[in-house]
Amino acid sequence: IILYMFLAVSIVCDDYFLPSLEIISECLGLSQDVAGATFMAAGSSAPELVTAFLGVFVTKGDIGVSTILGSAIYNLLGISAACGLFSSVVSRLSFWPLLRDCLAYTISVAAVLATISDNRVYWYESASLLLIYGCYILVLCFDIKINQYLMKKFSPCCTCFIKAMEQNAEQQPLVGWREESGPLIHQHSRTDSGIFQDELDYSQLSDSLHGLDEISEDHPSIFTMPEADMKRILWVLSLPIITLLYLTIPDCRRQFWKNWFMVTFLISAAWISAITYVLVWMVTIAGETLGIPESVMGLTLLAAGTSVPDTVASVLVARKGNGDMAMSNIVGSNVFDMLCLGIPWFIKTAFINTSGPIEVNSSGLTYTAISLICSVVFIFLAIHLNGWQIDKKLGAICLVLYLVFTILSILYELGIIGNNPTRVCGN
Repeated sequence: IILYMFLAVSIVCDDYFLPSLEIISECLGLSQDVAGATFMAAGSSAPELVTAFLGVFVTKGDIGVSTILGSAIYNLLGISAACGLFSSVVSRLSFWPLLRDCLAYTISVAAVLATISDNRVYWYESASLLLIYGCYILVLCFDIKINQYLMKKFSPCCTCFIKAMEQNAEQQPLVGWREESGPLIHQHSRTDSGIFQDELDYSQLSDSLHGLDEISEDHPSIFTMPEADMKRILWVLSLPIITLLYLTIPDCRRQFWKNWFMVTFLISAAWISAITYVLVWMVTIAGETLGIPESVMGLTLLAAGTSVPDTVASVLVARKGNGDMAMSNIVGSNVFDMLCLGIPWFIKTAFINTSGPIEVNSSGLTYTAISLICSVVFIFLAIHLNGWQIDKKLGAICLVLYLVFTILSILYELGIIGNNPTRVCGN
């Protein structure tokens, strides 16, 4: 069931979620990185939002906090490793989007840790989390102007990054979710789309995500059997999922459903949440059966399970050469996760239970804070030292870093490092 759920998430993302995101980005004139940090992050982080609401209103425990903070390192290092190792295309990265998202994430982590440091969450603390996310969205709205100002102001410092991007600005075939035999749509980096020039037309940015206008009603049917033998076997196995999704989600790649892209986006996000729920449920049963301690499960299998949509979506766009979109989704999803904690906390403290704060458990807070901030610094330095590109070398570096962090976390949770009691799932 776990493997089948992995397959289901990849089908939803590839056939419905990402195509709808492409049309949204085209309509709003968003660049790849802003689209990745907003709509893509929100859609693929829907399971975390559901988990946070369950933790506050149903189980009344710390499931939301532990799941979101526990999976943060996997989101940064594990998904970056997957993008590098599973992508055959070398994706180029821009300096500003990564710096912007890493700074936003560091601030949001500090805010959450400050909020739960006294084991209580008050309404004004949860409101401040929402305010921070609002400021982040505001920065994204004026992303181009801020980028231009910073590059002009600190041009001596940024020269190396601009030169690196100019050298790497070779055109790559892009995203239009279509067959490889179709006409190529060329990708524009921030260098050639006018970010470093005085004048900028937003329509140039949307060119990087454009291509759906040219798609006719002759888009290949999802029921067309592939040529290769292995793909054919996989197609037969996934036929029940394909049929179910076809009947419930409008395919916005087709001309008839093209204007229904927001419906496609919302329903596919709902499906992603439902599939991830089943996936995490099965992973929990597997952990209980094997007698794996609850804390270790949270750091490994459950962290990876709740982040499956982010992993699949990021790897798919990285394979198309959209490095900025993949990285902004990775870091932007973590920023959105902080909002996932803020919304249910604010609703409960401001409207439902106004008499007192929410009680949360902040054990292991110091270690979590150090781990999260170190992982942000490491990913930024690794990308800088790798020449601002996502390739297999960066994937290997991120994988090693992730394994080191995970092993240290497991040793800490098992009491080998530090003094923590262990709990087994179900006990």
